[in-house]
Amino acid sequence: MFQVQLSTDGDVVTLTHGNDIARFHAIWLRDNAWDEDTRAPGNGQRLIALRDIDAGVHVTAARMEGGQLHLTFAPEGRSIAYDLAWLMEHSYDRAQNRAPGWLADSAEAWDARLMDNVPTGDFAAVLGDPSARAAWLAQIARYGFAKLQDGPVEDGALFKVVDLFGHVRETNYGSKFEVRTEINPTNLAYTGLGLQAHTDNPYRDPMPTVQVLYCLESTAEGGENMVVDGFAAARRLREENPEWFDVLSQHCARFEYAGTGVRLQSRRPMIELDPDGALRAVRFNNRSAAAITDVPFDVMPAYYAAYRRLGEIIDDPSMEVSFRLEPGESFLVDNTRVLHARKGYSGTGTRWFQGCYADMDGVRSTLAALQKPRKEAAE
Repeated sequence: MFQVQLSTDGDVVTLTHGNDIARFHAIWLRDNAWDEDTRAPGNGQRLIALRDIDAGVHVTAARMEGGQLHLTFAPEGRSIAYDLAWLMEHSYDRAQNRAPGWLADSAEAWDARLMDNVPTGDFAAVLGDPSARAAWLAQIARYGFAKLQDGPVEDGALFKVVDLFGHVRETNYGSKFEVRTEINPTNLAYTGLGLQAHTDNPYRDPMPTVQVLYCLESTAEGGENMVVDGFAAARRLREENPEWFDVLSQHCARFEYAGTGVRLQSRRPMIELDPDGALRAVRFNNRSAAAITDVPFDVMPAYYAAYRRLGEIIDDPSMEVSFRLEPGESFLVDNTRVLHARKGYSGTGTRWFQGCYADMDGVRSTLAALQKPRKEAAE
């Protein structure tokens, strides 16, 4: 049973539910009201601006009725009902003592032990069953990657994967790109060489936040795909040496790519944090690294030591999950988090992959819509 308490000045409303206690300021409550005069039915967009709420707004009465919290606001004299579960879900009354590198939302760090339970979905099920699609997308949100099995073996099939959650991000490589051995290749990805685990396109601003790789042919020996959790690598670096973690998160690296008619450059930290210290992104790509010029002279030795150690952690077999894709199989990575690689493969046989880019906002949006359709005004 919920209990409500109102502060003497009407500025704070406190909800108690068992051992859970959540405090809310009057201005926050009024701004986040879901009544029909504050929010549009259907899409939930606000119909008023903050300027329309009196700066001195306060609560004059608070009561429980019909399983909802009813508040009366002054000076406007409006009474508004609030869904209790929504309030507790959106409570901001918590200690802000998280250490830098904490994981936001539902993300879960992982290492090679995930090899026995690689997140995987079935193409037909994910395509036709909303619950299966939600489960597959939830794995991507949790681990930053997932496989998809038993898809069609046809040119452009990867677009059907992107259609499950969003839209293709076209780049100078086109709407899709081919990954197979070439003579005089323009990119190391088009050779049979092994590639160090990396994030793609760190030289773009903004960089694509999703990459899809789809297998169409795979008879060459070797060429297994490999993924590494960049967030787990960054946290491991922090556990070993907090100063090295700080130097990579507080100073920018530079990345660049030059091709025919293209010269792309960006300036971002290898480990990017939100203002509250949550891990936002990891950028690591030795092939695209430019000269580092944004680190002070006295800090540069520590920066390179940290850079080297992060690379060693990424290369540690205990951090990697590897798998072989067969025709009709694909995998998707959160390109702001998960590094991907490819082991070397022989010159005999064939290996043909297609790749494309998309964005994580489509993954999150589709997942949220499947898991919890937007409510109308608070019930």
